[in-house]
Amino acid sequence: MNILDTIQTEIRDVLVQIRDEEMEAALTLIKKDFRIFVDGEGRSGLMAKGFAMRLMHLGYTVYVIGETITPALRQDDVFIGISGSGSSANVVNDARKAKKTGCKVLAVTSKKDSDLAAAADQILCIPGTVKGDREGKRTSIQLLSSLFDQSLHVSLDALCYMISKRDDTGNDAATGMHW
Repeated sequence: MNILDTIQTEIRDVLVQIRDEEMEAALTLIKKDFRIFVDGEGRSGLMAKGFAMRLMHLGYTVYVIGETITPALRQDDVFIGISGSGSSANVVNDARKAKKTGCKVLAVTSKKDSDLAAAADQILCIPGTVKGDREGKRTSIQLLSSLFDQSLHVSLDALCYMISKRDDTGNDAATGMHW
């Protein structure tokens, strides 16, 4: 088996573990009536930005925490915190702040028993290996959190597909929102 086959198998093994109910619950939080705020650090933060971009293409009002044009959170906004470990300090603190503000909080993490998950109304568990996983817990040949990040990207794109179907937003409309 070559390396690309191995990585593809690893990603597939993670994706089949993602619960449909969790994807559906995430879908119910994301509506055009609410502003969406996404947050993440490192590569998870890059995946969060890609997700925010796709939501914008679907016609949502979406912001990335930490960007210069991001407004203050308000009650009834939706905060989506992304952290493979569920312990990224800034993301956890931002999730707690969002909760205190009255936002709905979605945690996207590989660790259901993490601080981020504890601060959330809903959890979307992407059970891919992350950098803190040690011998016996690592299910990937890849370095650091690569498996989580890859599976995260595919999962969030699948969620965007579900949103586009629910909202009846086709490719032409999304292309019209693309720079």
